[in-house]
Parts: sequence; C-alpha cells; structure tokens
Amino acid sequence: MKPTRFETAIALIDRKNSEDINSYQVSGLEYPKELLYSQRMTRTLLQFNPNASKALQIAARAQHVCRWKIARDEYPMDRVGYLKWRETLKKMHADITADILKQVGYDDQFTDRVKLIVLKKQIKKNEESQALEDTICLVFLDYYFEEFAAKHDDDKVVDILKKTWAKMSSQGHQAALKLPLSEKSLALIQKAIA
Repeated sequence: MKPTRFETAIALIDRKNSEDINSYQVSGLEYPKELLYSQRMTRTLLQFNPNASKALQIAARAQHVCRWKIARDEYPMDRVGYLKWRETLKKMHADITADILKQVGYDDQFTDRVKLIVLKKQIKKNEESQALEDTICLVFLDYYFEEFAAKHDDDKVVDILKKTWAKMSSQGHQAALKLPLSEKSLALIQKAIA
C-alpha cells in the first residue's frame, strides 16, 4: 500500500531530523537529538489531544526540524540575542516544513495553516497554535525539566516555570500537574504558580 501524503511528510521530517549532529542518550541508547524530540512531541500531542488535526500533528513533528543548523552562539549571548535566535529558528522550521508539504502535494492553504502553527502565531487565539505550545511545555516538563533544574539554581528554575506556565492553557496546566514528576520538581512548580 502506498503511504499517504501525511505519512510521507512525517517520514521526510524524520529523515531530516535523523541527520542531527547532536545526540541524546536514553537508557544507554544514543538517538539523534531532534529526531527523539520530534517523536516525543508526537506522542505527547496525541496523549494531550487525541483528535489533533493532521496539520497540528505535522507542526508538532516539525517543531524543531533541523534546529542544529543555526547554533545559539551565532547570536549575542543576551536576552535580545536569544529572542532573535528563536525567531530565526521558527522561520527556518516553518520554511523547511512548507517545502516538504509542497513536495508531497499539499496545497497552499494547508501549508500556510501548518506554517502558522509552527510559527506559533496567535497563541491564546488560535486553538492549534495553543495546542502546540501546550505540547512543547509538556514535553519540556516531562522529558527535560529534571535535567534542566539540576543545572540551575531554584530561583532561575522558578522564573522559567512561571514563563512556561503563562504560555499554557488551563488544559495544559491540568495535564502538567498529572505528569510523573519528582517531589522536588512538583514543589518548584507549586512555588512558580503560587
């Protein structure tokens, strides 16, 4: 059976992410970092929103596509530099995704919808952009937070959690509080949302 456009788009995103020069270790196995991240995005999205549209599923899978190609240190190591780097990355992710979608035969309307979600335009107004933001925050909390928290002092962690929490919807908050986090992590979250 011939794969669908959707399956082919996901496979092409995965192929690009499998080229990641960075790796991430889980249970003694090495994975290309962004390939693992994108698979976690899909898994988390479908747990959080089982009826997610194909457009939202593609946007989630492509959220960090080829992220390693623009290094953080190419921009000033301050807040302005960080924000500029993030904006440049978002545009690159959206452009790569749009190229893949055109390649597999999606029309401009669908492609533009996916780009809008990847660019996280109209968070709090656009349901799919908000669902992507919630998924990003849930993936961070579920898979990367404990490691991040161990490297930074509690005040910085609480500040990051406050910013994370502010981006999320109430459904996102409910899902976050159900994650299997350590007592320390839960205490930091409670401090951030108090």
